[in-house]
Amino acid sequence: MKFKHIFLLILASAEILVAEDIVAKDIVDCRVIISGVTECNPYSHRLNYLHFTEEKGKTLVQRMKKDTLSPSKSSVRIISSDEILDKYIQNLKNFDNKKPSILKTKPIVYGTYTVVSGDALSKIAQKFEVSLTSLVKLNSLKNKSSIGIGQALSIPLVQKKIDILSSGLYVVKKGDTLLSIAKQFNFTAKALVKFNNIVDATSIREGKTLKLPLPYIVKKIEKAKKKKARRKRQRMLDMRKFGKHELRVTATAYTSHKNQTDSTPFIAAWNNRINPHMKLIAISRDLLRYSGIRNGTKVRISGLSGYYIVKDKMNKRYRKRIDIYMGLNLKKARKWGRRSVVIYW
Repeated sequence: MKFKHIFLLILASAEILVAEDIVAKDIVDCRVIISGVTECNPYSHRLNYLHFTEEKGKTLVQRMKKDTLSPSKSSVRIISSDEILDKYIQNLKNFDNKKPSILKTKPIVYGTYTVVSGDALSKIAQKFEVSLTSLVKLNSLKNKSSIGIGQALSIPLVQKKIDILSSGLYVVKKGDTLLSIAKQFNFTAKALVKFNNIVDATSIREGKTLKLPLPYIVKKIEKAKKKKARRKRQRMLDMRKFGKHELRVTATAYTSHKNQTDSTPFIAAWNNRINPHMKLIAISRDLLRYSGIRNGTKVRISGLSGYYIVKDKMNKRYRKRIDIYMGLNLKKARKWGRRSVVIYW
């Protein structure tokens, strides 16, 4: 505080250090009125000189003109340096008094999360973006693995946000935009558009449910995709290891319903008896002639798991084709439709 007082004393004293007999033209006199406010008065060419005196600790400013020693209007303004310092100190006190209210933090609000199957404390901490240590301490847990299904955990978030983060779903409210929603959960509007396959970014309406690309959800999806791709690669490797031949053919599907087979739906070619649970195929007759595939040949089909056995043959009009037997599941057969596959034998 001493340094502040010294600075202000120097500032106040600077006003009286003006030389006499200054030409009045283009002179501007500026004085401090109160803390942070100054007063400036330009003088005309009629001003002859400025005269400053100091009396009883006060600075007296007298404006002297050529034609008169007594101005018609009082232009004397008395400014006390002590008064300036007192005002400044008072402002500092007022600021100090306001500091606590400015820096006052809002109380932390807590919500509840119920542990479900597959949860781990580390996953919960990641989901709600809180540290594992603080989560353990907040819920007075003995160790990081001491949670059970149905257990309620305190989370330092409002309950509404906990519910949204748990489900990964957000219901659009009036006034919401993609950008405002994205900002609430710390991801980009572009990520939100891509995650929900939104064609028109301006078409979101009140009540629409959006899937949120939260980090733990995105990570889970990516993990599932990698697992699926890994299984597919492994299946392809297994297929290529199986047998010595491979051939790309057109694959359709059929069932044992009357309109899809002849009068004996459970008796196939070569008098093979079949049942709805068997994994078998019928092949076109040209494949029987030149591919080396015969009745009872075991094959694998790309995109399908397990082995299929050749137990039926197709009509003469079909070429380079197989028909996959799907028992009595007509819906599954129709869904399969017509596809291009590779068979290995």
